Amino acid sequence: MPTPPLTDRETWQKQLDELRLREKAHTREGDAIAAARRRLPMVEVDPAVPLIGADGPVPLLDVFEGRTQLFASYHMWHTGRSAADQCEGCTFFNGHLLELSYLHSRDVTFAVLCQGPFEESSRYRDFMGWQAPWYSVPADSVGPLLAGRAFGMKACYLRQGDRVFETYWTSGRGVEPMAPSYGVLDMTVHGRQEDWEDSPEGWPRRFRTDGDQFRLDGRPTSQWSRLAAGRDDDLGTTGPAGGERHCH
Repeated sequence: MPTPPLTDRETWQKQLDELRLREKAHTREGDAIAAARRRLPMVEVDPAVPLIGADGPVPLLDVFEGRTQLFASYHMWHTGRSAADQCEGCTFFNGHLLELSYLHSRDVTFAVLCQGPFEESSRYRDFMGWQAPWYSVPADSVGPLLAGRAFGMKACYLRQGDRVFETYWTSGRGVEPMAPSYGVLDMTVHGRQEDWEDSPEGWPRRFRTDGDQFRLDGRPTSQWSRLAAGRDDDLGTTGPAGGERHCH
């Protein structure tokens, strides 16, 4: 496999220092964008929009769990399909949110709002071992919450008393901050190993970006460790297992 050219440490450090200037500029620009994001206007949302939780129907207002902010991850779902056929992208991103105390300490609740029926999709949550609050979005609630957008997006909400406002949303590569695995890979010499990357000739490009980057041997990659640990992936469905599924 091709490797970077070999040099002495002094030369290597000089080039790294030059790159560090660009990295610092990138960080500062990110700070400036976040500052602009905090100054965006907001739009009001019906706080009574119903969702389905472990104890039955609840209004959107209750999803805040008494906090003033909510980060909602809208999880795509394929009703009636097996665990192996569920959204690899949503599985990848939601699986990174393991420690919620830092969000809670800043008055932010993280919750997954799933496209699928609660009983079926919550079995998936249990199989994956996720601890984040999980809700199903009934068909009548899709319109008021998504407003023409699609599942897979992430949305931020603010609560003022009994009123709820949407302050920000993103999708596509905008959701990458949820996945520190990508940040780690970006610092390695071979990067993400995805076919779109600007890498030297001969660098590994093992993964397409049609969902393949989140799957391994016919399943979302992170499912294999759960199966190895003996967890049951039965969702109570009759759909086929191991089919081609590409979610974005």
